[in-house]
Amino acid sequence: MAYTVLLADDARHDAALAAIRAAQGTVLRENRALGLVVAESSAADFAERVVGPGVLGAARSRALGRNGGSVGRDLGAGATVADVTGHSPADPVRAAGVGLDPLDAKLWGLRMVRADKARERQRGDRRVRVGVIDSGIDATHRDLAPNLDLAASRNFVVDIPTDVNGVVIDGPCEFAGCVDPPGYDDYGHGTHVAGTIAAAANGSGTSGVAPGVTLVDIRATQDSGWTFLQPFLDALTYGADIGLNVINLPFYIDPWLYNCPNNPADTPAQQLEQRVTIEAVNRALDYAHRKGVTLVAPIGFSHDDLGRPNPDTFSPTFPANSAHTRQIDGASCAAMPIEGRHVIGVSGLGPSEGKADYSNYGVPEVELGGPGGFRKDGLGTPSSGARENQILSTYSRAAATGKAWLTPEGDITPLGDAQGMLKDCTPDGTCSFFRWAESTSRAAPHVSGTAALVISQYGDRRRGRVSMNPDSVRHILLTSARQHACPTPRLVSYADIGRPPTYDAYCEGPKWHNGFYGYGIVDAYAAVTRRRP
Repeated sequence: MAYTVLLADDARHDAALAAIRAAQGTVLRENRALGLVVAESSAADFAERVVGPGVLGAARSRALGRNGGSVGRDLGAGATVADVTGHSPADPVRAAGVGLDPLDAKLWGLRMVRADKARERQRGDRRVRVGVIDSGIDATHRDLAPNLDLAASRNFVVDIPTDVNGVVIDGPCEFAGCVDPPGYDDYGHGTHVAGTIAAAANGSGTSGVAPGVTLVDIRATQDSGWTFLQPFLDALTYGADIGLNVINLPFYIDPWLYNCPNNPADTPAQQLEQRVTIEAVNRALDYAHRKGVTLVAPIGFSHDDLGRPNPDTFSPTFPANSAHTRQIDGASCAAMPIEGRHVIGVSGLGPSEGKADYSNYGVPEVELGGPGGFRKDGLGTPSSGARENQILSTYSRAAATGKAWLTPEGDITPLGDAQGMLKDCTPDGTCSFFRWAESTSRAAPHVSGTAALVISQYGDRRRGRVSMNPDSVRHILLTSARQHACPTPRLVSYADIGRPPTYDAYCEGPKWHNGFYGYGIVDAYAAVTRRRP
């Protein structure tokens, strides 16, 4: 098992390493920026034994696969994205257009945040770079390749074919060493997020909120969708070190939906792991903030008031079948990174601007509302239940093919159609793929894209870079947002769409700051046209 070992701020380096070895751990590497060590140990009680002078604790970084090295479709050390997908990365020539693309008429979210109008003033400066910590970005997608910096992109994940018990995790490895190259997304989520942020305005497909900025793929999510602690910390540290302006974060880090330092339902070892996770993630967020990164995250999809969460029946999510029911204290437990320091939390809204049934909420966690999609929005109208109530964005061909949503030839299967796949081809026969989907993970990219526009508009330009204090970015985003009052009545029931009472949501707070909308719905046009204070 691999562990993230957190050192005390005043720890003597040599003494801390000695403590790790004394607990039967092997040091693999260090992250001195965050004061942590990655260690490996076969001792079942390593996490408890390593605690002592200079060492605060240890948390599981990830489970090691049974097979260790490369398995499955090993294509050799020189394998490329094209060897697996059959499609080379798209032409990286940057699109120069500023108008709308053919499928943008379907992007109601783009209009809700007025990003379509904002590009009349600011389409985004290519020197502004947005990192996506997720499952990867498909470099073969013609709407993403023009804006994707592959040279700066990194993958911090090693695929886990199966766990030590033979349970399938990521499945067969596509590349030698079980390490996918940057520009490959076998899960699909990261490609969808990236398209909303900065799909190119190139006359085809869709365009993003900030079609002129640069995307950087800093992958920390497994093919299976799990995001473990150490890859997340590595990705965030790297993104800060290379000077990214904005980073779009995942909602939570496996295996804990909520990290509770002293939950009586958890073992002492599990409590320690969660305490370490909270501290390690906050250190990483502090580090990125100091380096000038604006941090944005979805508020989550558990239909919880984060101040008073429902019982957690999902954690721990890994290994399989290890979850147990926990009562969650909103004051002491934290969903990380969304409840970490410096993070702008975004709730998910439907086309009617109502809170989507799945979206978490609460004061002070929600700071902005954004279009996340809500298929059953507009109940009682012909539009209710339409996939067009969701968010359309770019999708990974490799992921769709692996899930049997596409045939190897690129035709959408009946299953793919049910999952919201859409195919768009240029006159020369070049086709790319898109998907309708909903979640707060679709709302946050609208804010990340708007943050990139703010930096493009107001940032300092020195030595060929554009930079801006993240606190100033946050101030402009919050003060330019379109205020939205709580609904009347404040208690919203989703019973009419078949949801149980656990989905009922009470909106607290005044119009200028409440638990559904935060300080308001993000407004890209207002953000780039206001007078900077």
